Amino acid sequence: MPNEERNLSHGLTLTGRQALSVTGVTDVSAFDEAEIAMETSQGTLTVRGERLHVEKLSLDRGELTLTGEIQSLDYDDTPAARGGLLSRLFG
Repeated sequence: MPNEERNLSHGLTLTGRQALSVTGVTDVSAFDEAEIAMETSQGTLTVRGERLHVEKLSLDRGELTLTGEIQSLDYDDTPAARGGLLSRLFG
């Protein structure tokens, strides 16, 4: 399955820093009102801001849509470096 995940088309559509659509999403590892971290076919993408809300998530289709005040987008090419949500809480 990892090879299939790497072949997912990845893209971002940011509208007025208030709405973000992401394709190529393979997992969401953490989310709250200030940060959403997701695994994509191009590495880990972390979105930071205020009042962030996941409007739509379809891992089958690799799509995520969120709204809120988007302040930054950050990529990390090593998805395993962050670990899962539980490993960060208890690790």
